[in-house]
Amino acid sequence: MNVVWESMGIRAELAAKLKDNQIDQPTPVQAAAIPELLAGHDVTARSQTGTGKTLAFILPALQRIEAGSEALQVLVLAPTQELAMQIYRVAELYGEELSIRVHQLIGGASMQRQVEKLKQRPHLVVGTPGRVHEIYMAGKLKLHNIKFLIIDEADQVFQLGSTGEVDTLLKAMGRERQIAFFSATKPQAMEDVEDRWMQNPKTIDVTTDQKLPEQVEHYYLVADKRDKVDAARRLIRMLEPKSALLFINDTDEIANYESKFGYEGFNIETLYGDADKQRRAATLTRFREGRLQLLLATDVAARGIDIAGLPLVVQLDPATDADHYVHRAGRTGRMGRNGTVVTIVTPQQVFIMSKFCKQLNIKLQEKRMFRGRLWDPEELTSYQIGTHRDRKPSGQAADRRPSNRPEAKAGSAAERAQVKETAAVSSKPEQAGGGRPQAGGKPQAAMTKAAKAQRERERKNKGAPKWLKAKRDQQ
Repeated sequence: MNVVWESMGIRAELAAKLKDNQIDQPTPVQAAAIPELLAGHDVTARSQTGTGKTLAFILPALQRIEAGSEALQVLVLAPTQELAMQIYRVAELYGEELSIRVHQLIGGASMQRQVEKLKQRPHLVVGTPGRVHEIYMAGKLKLHNIKFLIIDEADQVFQLGSTGEVDTLLKAMGRERQIAFFSATKPQAMEDVEDRWMQNPKTIDVTTDQKLPEQVEHYYLVADKRDKVDAARRLIRMLEPKSALLFINDTDEIANYESKFGYEGFNIETLYGDADKQRRAATLTRFREGRLQLLLATDVAARGIDIAGLPLVVQLDPATDADHYVHRAGRTGRMGRNGTVVTIVTPQQVFIMSKFCKQLNIKLQEKRMFRGRLWDPEELTSYQIGTHRDRKPSGQAADRRPSNRPEAKAGSAAERAQVKETAAVSSKPEQAGGGRPQAGGKPQAAMTKAAKAQRERERKNKGAPKWLKAKRDQQ
């Protein structure tokens, strides 16, 4: 028995299933939305991703269904195939407890097979607007018995141009149907649909105190456009996440970026709106199972994706607005876990970071990569000045004295650093013709391996994200 859920009006069978899945307490959006939906009200709810929205509408929807009837009674729409499939799985899992038949009508799959399965008389259908509209216009889907229409990520549905399709579907439903919109934002197109179709809707907004999870850290790196892939490569090599989700804005560039990361040795695949359903599903499965380290996606394709424990989101292009930043960042830090979001911007795009910082009230810091860690710019400058001062020879004679050391002959700074490290490791005196041996004292005693490891760990941990520090401490 799950007293908390049952006290909200959830049936005992569903409450028991929630307990079996270790869901003992409702999230804020569930606690606010479920009673209103069970009471039959139209609802427009604003809540960020990863807050339990799916159960907030699926549980009341299942309870509205008469299992003894053969009519289709609930329709759920979602903007992407992946999100629709996630909702379908949840509805199927909990619907089984009430003998409710669930079906999916999702773009990218065989329409003929989907129409065939409609002959099994599902009570609840989950689909994408385009495919549901297509099957309805073909005369294969009856909507006059629909009691409840739910649109998840409604802001994205209407911004993607599906308003006309939704209007057509609503006209085919009875006048007494219930409507619920769930989204993270509320664009004008969504408000227009609410005004046309909803009756005295109850407004639920649980975004005020949780624009973005506090446990998510937000950084940005500055790089020229041609260097963005290299910056991302260095970042991922440095942080060593088990997986990372990468975002770009331009679909036409996705193949180019995929080939560049592949050339750098990363195990990467892509996710974009035009990919067929089977390929997208297989890619997501490999990513979830850890067989794929990097997933490169566009905003539309990644909408609603839920990857448990995803530690890192990298934006190769800044989000087009604050709302899209919220959706991207919402892929990590879900359900209380730590996460990091890093945006790579050109010098001309830095102002966008300042804008998001103010709009979202988040701490969005510039970082620079140097010697295996992320630095604050001021901290790095101070470190480099101090290091340069420590290494500068004293006196003008020293400045004029020619040096035969190998690092002095190396061309670039990187070459000098590499040669210097090689020379420092060697304990043998230089041979004839290789320059004078350095004067002064005995060589320092070799540092123990444990001390070296500890010093290296402390150096890397300084400025590293919380989840990476914890990972290194466990090693």
